[in-house]
Amino acid sequence: MAGTGRHQGRTALVTGGSRGIGRAISARLAREGALVAVHYGHDEAAADRTVKEIEADGGRAFAVHAVLGVPGDAATLWSAFDRELVRYAPDAAPGLDVLVNNAGITLPRTIEHVTEEDYDRVFAINTKAPFFILQQGLDRLRDGGRIITVSSAAARIAWPTIIAYAMTKAALDHVTLSLAVQLAPRGITVNSVSPGITETEINPTLKDPVIRRTLSAHSVFDRLGAPADIADVVAFVAGDDARWVTGQCLDASGGVHLGL
Repeated sequence: MAGTGRHQGRTALVTGGSRGIGRAISARLAREGALVAVHYGHDEAAADRTVKEIEADGGRAFAVHAVLGVPGDAATLWSAFDRELVRYAPDAAPGLDVLVNNAGITLPRTIEHVTEEDYDRVFAINTKAPFFILQQGLDRLRDGGRIITVSSAAARIAWPTIIAYAMTKAALDHVTLSLAVQLAPRGITVNSVSPGITETEINPTLKDPVIRRTLSAHSVFDRLGAPADIADVVAFVAGDDARWVTGQCLDASGGVHLGL
């Protein structure tokens, strides 16, 4: 049951927080006491389900809607966050303590099959949106806060089949480095967490048993990652125990890079 953990009294926002890794992160932060804003872009039912599951576990959460990858997306998200925070928790202090940039899409194509439209869309959602969410969220983030970006092991490993997607994550890793320096005087830590191949809706090819076995073998543990594996790392980095960790890209791939 939530309410007594290391994130007690904190407010967190998780983009893409209604499904997959984001859902696991939202649940974990709430279980440890945080009031969690569960952002979603299109699947309202999934967001409502995640919020209800958190509340059933004794936690507190509310949904925030904003479509990413379109003009004005960051402003829309923050306006919705401010409005829903007041509506759900009128006694809560404005702003937040933990910002998790998790929302993203994949693009499983080699370079010769990536169109300009594909490229623009994956960068708009995966890179441009979090950049401006951060830009417009800095005055809402309290001193001593935490910024965590869900990156990908693909940013540091050659996977030609997802080249454009990997580029978006590599760009976010640099944002982590730059903001870690800029925000250090405010006591804000900035880190990335890099999953490997994780079992979520973003990768429907995992339904194929042959592909599943092949990808599982990339990890030294010979299995796919689970959303909870990533959520555990994010919860740690978001906590006070990680106060001396900043500007880092934490590998949470199950050792994928070790066997390549």
